[in-house]
Amino acid sequence: MSFTKTVSKGLLTAALGFSLIGGGTYAYFSDTVVTNNTFAVGTLDLSVNPETIVNLPNLKPGDQIVREFDVTNNGTLDISKILLETNYTVNDAQLNGAANAEDLGHHIKVTILYNQANASVQVAEMTLHELQNETPDLTAIDNFVGGGQRPDGLKPGETDKIIAYFEFVDNGEDQNEFQGDSLELEWKFNAHQAEGSEQ
Repeated sequence: MSFTKTVSKGLLTAALGFSLIGGGTYAYFSDTVVTNNTFAVGTLDLSVNPETIVNLPNLKPGDQIVREFDVTNNGTLDISKILLETNYTVNDAQLNGAANAEDLGHHIKVTILYNQANASVQVAEMTLHELQNETPDLTAIDNFVGGGQRPDGLKPGETDKIIAYFEFVDNGEDQNEFQGDSLELEWKFNAHQAEGSEQ
């Protein structure tokens, strides 16, 4: 057999072998695992009890009013802070909202205290007029009376007691212009989630 025939026969055999490899089937070991995964989003759910904190008729200079209310985390996520937003409107009985009417909010002082285990810590003390430009965190109580520390915020299921003192400040001057006035106060409690974490 000549060299050319031998080479040709070898190439033909190789081509046939490759065609069998390409068209053939092979058995091999295998194993499969399926995992089922869930992403469930938690909830922020803040409640305030009672929902009407103060409703006072016949207020006069020098009056002081104390009210307590609870803030509760009914959700599944940690609340890092609760910011208090203050808005109010004054209904002026004598001037009917004239531009030169004295703002009753300048004369209502508010003191907000955090209360836990018979220890009270001041959160804010200012007039309603000043408070509407602030957003104090009702849970930012780092130091207790008598020592110790407490982390800010509310964990799920936790309740904090807040005490609010309202005082119609008697400034020792004629305050007759406020007779018959009323003030409508809206407090918004804005709960913020804790920062995300590695799970």
